[in-house]
Amino acid sequence: MPYIQGENRNQIILFPESIDDYINEDSTVRVIDEHVEQLDMKELGFKKTVYPTIGRPPYDPKDLLKLYLYGYLNRIRSSRRLEHEASRNIEVIWLLKKLKPDFKTIADFRKDNKKALKKVFRDFTKLCDEWGLFGKELVAIDGSKFRACNSKKNNYNVKKLERHIKYLDEKIDKYIQELDEYDAIETCDRKPDTGEIKKRIQELRSRKDKYEGYEKQLKESGKNEISTTDPDARLMCNNNNVDVSYNVQITVDSKHKLIADYRITQKPNDLGELGNMALRAKKLFGGKEFEALADKGYYKAEDLKKCVENGITPYVAKQIYSNGTGDKDFYADNFKYDKDKNIYICPAGKELYYHRDRTKKSKGIIGYEYRNYDACKNCEYKNRCTKSKKGRVICRHVDQDFLDTINLQTELNMDKYKQRQMIVEHPFGTIKRSWGAYYFLTKRKISVSTEIALSFLAYNLRRVMSILGNKEILRRLKERRKPVLV
Repeated sequence: MPYIQGENRNQIILFPESIDDYINEDSTVRVIDEHVEQLDMKELGFKKTVYPTIGRPPYDPKDLLKLYLYGYLNRIRSSRRLEHEASRNIEVIWLLKKLKPDFKTIADFRKDNKKALKKVFRDFTKLCDEWGLFGKELVAIDGSKFRACNSKKNNYNVKKLERHIKYLDEKIDKYIQELDEYDAIETCDRKPDTGEIKKRIQELRSRKDKYEGYEKQLKESGKNEISTTDPDARLMCNNNNVDVSYNVQITVDSKHKLIADYRITQKPNDLGELGNMALRAKKLFGGKEFEALADKGYYKAEDLKKCVENGITPYVAKQIYSNGTGDKDFYADNFKYDKDKNIYICPAGKELYYHRDRTKKSKGIIGYEYRNYDACKNCEYKNRCTKSKKGRVICRHVDQDFLDTINLQTELNMDKYKQRQMIVEHPFGTIKRSWGAYYFLTKRKISVSTEIALSFLAYNLRRVMSILGNKEILRRLKERRKPVLV
C-alpha cells in the first residue's frame, strides 16, 4: 500500500450518520446560528415573520439571514454563488439544515428587508456594548469611496452632454450631405445606400433626443450630474482614479477597532461630515463625552465648533493652503499674525495690514483680508510669493482664533492623533482589499446602505471572534438564552 487510501465511494455509508459531526464545536457557523436564533425578527422589521395560513410556505427569514452572514464572512456576496454554496458547502448545508433556496429568493430577501438588515447591524453593536467591547473614550472618523453599479459612460454632466450633442449634430449634417450627394458621386468603393443612411440619421437623432432629455433634466433639478444606471451615485475621485461611487463614512472605536456607526453620502469629499458623525456617535454612546480623530479632509470650523459645544474633543490635522506659485516657503501658514497690532508679517519681514471684510451672501462675513501692495511692489521675493501683479493678499478666517486653539490642541496630543490610521483604516482595508468588497452590487442609496451594513456586520463579527474566541461567544450567547429568575 504505497499511498494513504481513501474510502470506497460505492460503500453504503461514506459520511457520518450525523452531519453535525462534521462541524467543530467552536465553528464560525455555530456562532452565526446561535446569534441569529436569538434575534427577534418581527421586532427588527423582517417580512414573512408570521406563518401564512394559505399558499406555499416561505423560507424562514432567520435561515436566509444566516446564509447572508456566512456569505459576507467568507467573501461571497453574489446571490447565485450563495445558491451554489447551499448545495456544495458542508457548513452551509449544516447551517440551513439542507435547505436550498434559489438565487432569486436570496436576492429578494436582501431587497425586501433593507431597513431590517441595517437594524441587525445596530443590534449587534448593542450586543458588543453589552459585552463591554466599546471603550467610548476615543473614536476615529474617516470616509472611503466604494464604486457604484454605474459606469462612467452612463454618467453625464452639462459639458459632457454638450460635447455629445455637438458631435451628433456634426454626424447628422455629414450624413445628410452624403444623402444629397449620393446620386452625384460615382465610385467603385461600396457606400451605404439611401435606406442605410436614413436609418443611421434616425439613430443619431434618437441619441440626440436622449441627451437633450438628460440636459433638460439637469437644468430642472439643479444638479451637476446625472447617472442613468444608479441615479443616486456620483462621480468621485479615489486615489487618482475617477469612478462613479458612494462616499462611505464610518466611526470606529479605539478599544477593539469595532465599527460603531456608518453613513452613506453622495458628496465627493469629507468636508462637513465630522459634526454629523461625532454627534451620532455621542447618541450611540448614551451622551458620554469622548475624543474624536479625523484627517484634514474634515477640517471645517463649523463642524469643530459643533463638536466642542457638545462635549466632544476633536483632534483634526489643519489644512495647509498653498500660494499660486507653489513655493512652500510662502504658503499662508508661514505668514505670522500679530494679534496686538492686527497685522500679518510675511516671510520677508514685511507687514500686511487689514484691508476689508470678505463676505458671502448666504453666510455674511467669512474672513478678513490683509495686504500691503506698496511693500510687495519692490519685494525681491514677489515672484516666489504670488502671481498677482499687485501683490499678495492673506485672508484670516472669521473663526481663526478658535481654529488656532484646535491646532494647538492637536499638536499637543499628536501621540493620540497618530493612532488615527491604525484605528480607522483597518476596516476599509479588510473589506475592500482582503474581502474584495470595494464595489456595490446593488443600486440606489438605500440598497447600498443595506449592502455595506452586511459588510460592516461581518467585519464586527469577525473582530469579536478574534477578541473573545468562538467558544466564549457561544458561552455568552447561550447565557443570554437562560430565563431571568425573579
